Amino acid sequence: MSSVPQKRTYKDLPVWIVEDHHDVVPHIYRSIASRHLPLASIPLVHLDSHPDLLIPVNMAADTVFDKEKLLSELSIENWIMPMVYAGHVSSVAWLHPYWAQQITEGPHRLLVGRDKSTTTIRVTSVENYFLSDGLYVSEEQLENSKPLRLSVVRVEPAEPGLQPPPVKRARAEGSSGPGVSGCSDSPVPPEALGDCPTPSTQGRGEKAGSTEYVVRNVSALLSDTQPYVLDIDLDFFSCKNPFKELYTQEEYTILQELYSFRGPGPGADQEALEECVEQRVRQLEDLEAAFAELLEDDGEETVSRWAEHSGMASLAALISSLKSRKSNPDYEMVHQAGLTCDTVELPHHISSEEEIQRLVRAVQLVLKRLPKPTLVTMSRSSLDEYCPLEQVDWVQGEVLGDYESQSEQAQTS
Repeated sequence: MSSVPQKRTYKDLPVWIVEDHHDVVPHIYRSIASRHLPLASIPLVHLDSHPDLLIPVNMAADTVFDKEKLLSELSIENWIMPMVYAGHVSSVAWLHPYWAQQITEGPHRLLVGRDKSTTTIRVTSVENYFLSDGLYVSEEQLENSKPLRLSVVRVEPAEPGLQPPPVKRARAEGSSGPGVSGCSDSPVPPEALGDCPTPSTQGRGEKAGSTEYVVRNVSALLSDTQPYVLDIDLDFFSCKNPFKELYTQEEYTILQELYSFRGPGPGADQEALEECVEQRVRQLEDLEAAFAELLEDDGEETVSRWAEHSGMASLAALISSLKSRKSNPDYEMVHQAGLTCDTVELPHHISSEEEIQRLVRAVQLVLKRLPKPTLVTMSRSSLDEYCPLEQVDWVQGEVLGDYESQSEQAQTS
C-alpha cells in the first residue's frame, strides 16, 4: 500500500474570518495538518490593498519550523513570506485595486531564502518594495532558497449598472463579528455566482484590470485540480491610511522626509544594490534607535543630538509639533508610521458604496472563471482602521452575500 497521505476535501467550502490579517495563518496550517491542503507548493490568491509580502526583519529563518514561535512574531504586513520559505506557499497572485501600486504590475520570479550572514529570511527581488526594507540579497548569499512566482494583478471595478446575480444561501457553520473568527460555507464561491455577463466595454480586446486580464494572469498560477487558498482583505474594497489621522499634514510630511528612500534605479549592478541596502539598513537602525531613546528622554539635549545625524535635521521640528499636541507622544507608533513612508505612500482610498459594489462585482466575475478554492480566509482589518470601521460590516456583508443574516443558525467559534 502507498504510504502517501490521501488528499481530503471539505464537504462545504470553509471561510475563516479574522480581524488582523496574520491570524489567518493558523487556519491555513490547520488545513495543511488535516491534509485538505498539501504540505508544499500551495498557490495563494491574495486580494488586498497591501502586498503583505514583507518579512520580519530580525526573525531567524529557522523560526518558521517552530509554529508557536513563528505565530508570535508575525504581523499584518509580513505573514506570507515565512510560509514561502517554509515551502508551503509557492506562488502568490496579489490582486490589488487601482489605488494600490506598491509593486510593479506583472509577473515576478524571485528566491526566498536564508541569508548566510544574518540567518534571517531575505529575497532576491530588486523591487523598491523589498529594497526599502533592506530585504534584498544576491542569490549567492542565500541558502535553502525557495522559488516564488509572484503575479501582481490590478482589478478594476466592474462597469456601472451590472447587477450581481443573487447569492445562493447556504447554512453558516460559524459567525464573525469584530475580532471573532468564524467559518462559513457560503462566501463568494464560484458556483454561487450564477451566469455572469462579461462587461461590454471589453469587446474582444483585453484591458488591464478587466475580467479577462485578471483571469488570465491568475490562471497561470493555478490548475483545475490543484488546491489553493483564496485570501481576501476587506480593505481591498475600501482602504484608509490610519496614520494620516494620527498626525498633522506637517508631521506626516516630516516623517516622509526622515524615512525617505531612493532606490538605485533600473539596471543597477550588484555593488549598487548592496550599497543601497546597506545605507537603508543604517538609516532605519538610526531612526529606530532615536525614537527608542526618545521614549525614555525626549528632552532638548537628546533631540538636538539626534537631529545632528545625517538626514535627521527635521527631527527637532517633528518632536516640537508632536509635543505641542500631546505631552507624551507615542514614539514607537511614530516610528511605525515612518516605516510606511518610503517610495510609495500607504494606499488611502475610501470608496463609495457604489464603487464597493462594483469591486465586489468584479471579484465575482473573476471567481466565476477560476477553479473553486480549497479554503477561503478573510481579514476585516477594521480595528486598526485599514478598512474604515464605519464601512467594514457592510463591506463584509456584500462580499459574503450577507450570510450573517442567518446568525440564528450560526455557532460562534
